[in-house]
Amino acid sequence: MKWNVALLQMDIAFGRPDLNAATVRRLVNQLAEAEQQPDLVVLPELWDTGYDLTRLDEIADDNGERAKALLREAAVQLKAHVIGGSVAERRDGRVYNTTFVFDREGNLAGSYSKTHLFRLMDEEKYLAAGEKPGLYILDGQTAGSVICYDIRFPEWLRVHALKGAKVMCVPAQWPHPRLDHWRQLLIARAIENQMYVVACNRVGEGGGNTFCGHSMVVNPWGEVIAEGMQQEEIVYAELDLALVDEVRGRIPVFADRRTELYEL
Repeated sequence: MKWNVALLQMDIAFGRPDLNAATVRRLVNQLAEAEQQPDLVVLPELWDTGYDLTRLDEIADDNGERAKALLREAAVQLKAHVIGGSVAERRDGRVYNTTFVFDREGNLAGSYSKTHLFRLMDEEKYLAAGEKPGLYILDGQTAGSVICYDIRFPEWLRVHALKGAKVMCVPAQWPHPRLDHWRQLLIARAIENQMYVVACNRVGEGGGNTFCGHSMVVNPWGEVIAEGMQQEEIVYAELDLALVDEVRGRIPVFADRRTELYEL
C-alpha cells in the first residue's frame, strides 16, 4: 500500500484561534486543488492557539469541538486521513495538548494527548499530561502519533512501534536554535524503529520564539525523502508501507531484542 502525504507547514498567529482556523482552511482548499491528492494530511502542534499558554482559560477549545468540526470537514473534503496536529483541548477542568485523528469518511479514529511536557516553554504549568499512546487504524494499517518533545524519549516511540505502528506522525512547534536536534532525532527514531516518520513543524515567530520549519518525511532506512524550508508551504511525499516490512525483515531488530536485560 502507498500513501501520498501532505504536511501543512504553516505560520501560527499567537493566541488567535479564528485566524489560525482560516489559515488551515486556506491550505486545505489549496490541497483540494492540487494535481495529486493526499491520503494522509498532518498539521503542526497547537495550530489553534500557538504557545499563548497564559490565556488558555480564555481561548482553549472545550472538548476540542471547534477543532474536531474543522478537521472532520477537511477529511471529508479531501477524502484523506487527517492527523490534526494538536490543539489546546479543555477537558474535565484541565487543558491538554491533544491530537485528533479523522479517517477519510470524517470519523474520529482516535486522539492523543502529549505525554512529555516541555519545561523550557512552561508547559507543565499550564497543561496536563496524557497517559496513553496514540495509535490509529487507517486503511487497515497501524499509524501512531506523538507530539514534539516526545521524540526525545525513544522508549515512548518504541512502545508505538511494538504495538504495530508503521508510520509515526509528529506535529511540532520546534524552535531555533535546535534545528539540528530536530533533524537528527527524527532520523534516529525512523532508523531504530524501522518505520516512516512524518513530522510537521510550524514556521514563524510567537511568544518570543522563532520556529524552524523543516517539516520532514524520513523512510525506514533513515533517508530523508522530503523536507520543507523555513517558510509556509505544503510538503509532499509518498510512503510505500511495504518498505516497512522489507526493512524489518532484512534487519530483524525486533526479533533480536533482549528484553530481560532492559529492566532498570
